[in-house]
Amino acid sequence: MYGWIWRHLPGNVWVRALLSLVLALGVVFLLFQYVFPWAEPLLPFNDVTVDGTGSGTGTGTGSAPEGIAR
Repeated sequence: MYGWIWRHLPGNVWVRALLSLVLALGVVFLLFQYVFPWAEPLLPFNDVTVDGTGSGTGTGTGSAPEGIAR
């Protein structure tokens, strides 16, 4: 795929390299501006299951496991 793109870009090596950089930056821009904001509500990153209620909240009142100094 990249070879096909490289062969179809106009100009010499330096022009092709510059055009490749511009195309890559354009793809990154489109991803951050449109694709990622669209997909963010569909991803489970905000589904937190730790709520701090119940035992084991890490208050330091229990004894340390064997071999671990307090």
